[in-house]
Amino acid sequence: MAAAALRVGVIGGSIAGCAAAVAGVRAGADVTVYERSDGELQDRGFGIVIPPPLHEELVSAGYLDAAMPTAPVAYRAWVTRQPEGRSAREFARQDAAVTPCNWGLLWRSLRGNVGGARYLRGRPVTAVRQEPDGRAVIRTADGEETYDIVVGADGYKSPTRQVLAPGLRPTPAGYLVWRGTIPLSALAGHPRELELLREAWVTVGFRGGHGIFYLIPAGHRDGARTHGAGDQVIAYAVYGRPPARGTDADAHVRTIAEEHFPDSWADIVARGEHLAMACHPVADVQVPRAARSPLLLAGDAAGVTRPHTASGAVKALQDALCLERALRESASPARALERYADERTAAGARLVELGRRLGHAQVEATPDWAAMGQDEVDEWCRVTLAGTRHYLYGELGQAAHRGERRRAM
Repeated sequence: MAAAALRVGVIGGSIAGCAAAVAGVRAGADVTVYERSDGELQDRGFGIVIPPPLHEELVSAGYLDAAMPTAPVAYRAWVTRQPEGRSAREFARQDAAVTPCNWGLLWRSLRGNVGGARYLRGRPVTAVRQEPDGRAVIRTADGEETYDIVVGADGYKSPTRQVLAPGLRPTPAGYLVWRGTIPLSALAGHPRELELLREAWVTVGFRGGHGIFYLIPAGHRDGARTHGAGDQVIAYAVYGRPPARGTDADAHVRTIAEEHFPDSWADIVARGEHLAMACHPVADVQVPRAARSPLLLAGDAAGVTRPHTASGAVKALQDALCLERALRESASPARALERYADERTAAGARLVELGRRLGHAQVEATPDWAAMGQDEVDEWCRVTLAGTRHYLYGELGQAAHRGERRRAM
């Protein structure tokens, strides 16, 4: 399709919106991004991970800068607390390479590659409607603009989603996730844990939930607060049941760490000086159809999977790559959106279903991690994945060449 005369409006200027804008510009369209916030987004967010092949593809395609800092690691380490005492035991490893990123640096890289698109900050969209001629109108306080395609990249509460799927709302999972970033200095007294995080991302299992730990590059704001601790910070996500009514959520995650984590890992969450911290309920939702001309949904607007799949930003980036291909290779905007919807609706549905299985197995019905070893973990993963593959689980049973580390830490 000759997209030079194609007008694309993108609602939302976060990761999904910027990625969609890059896709449109690369396909030759005239792109305008509407971001409701009037401030920079680069200081928002926490750590994320993406598959190394996807990172390489995005750099090669010009979505991300090769110079954007990352903190790649080759494998996953499973850790739990010793049945007697509070020391740590590493009980399994998997070859599960990931490329951890800082959310703010990822957004900054995408934003810098938007190119000729107009990026309008402080411009909330008040309405979207379809015209009889098949185009769509975006309304803001400054007036109305007509577009051949409108991309809803306006987050998990997406108003644009309501146009395509009226009444559709996320379904709560019944538990919470706490995210945080902490200066590397929190590990000053724990050299073994620091050594492990230099080469792996870590899952700490406990009855009723689990925690994920990994290193990410420090953001611009983080770097000023690490007090010489280096150019990386610790990122974590802890999943668990909500606290009793009236209990402070931030205090509750510290209680979880104190009661269930090995001492060395509890130190990070319970006693570490946080650079940032947030807590939110886990939920999921998937639209019946990710696009219906002239409207298209991307990122969390199209579907939210439980974060056990580490696929929020990943899905948004894959959405953008699909959009670019569809625009380049389709005969019309309507055909491009049909092709996009076929591919991305199915992909989103698979992720939602996988996220529910992972949540059940890692929060709602956790195994006795302390009784498990490498073989038991591999079998648990096979059963939980149920024939699917996911980059967080790598090639099961392929870490033996690294040597098993069954030691207290």
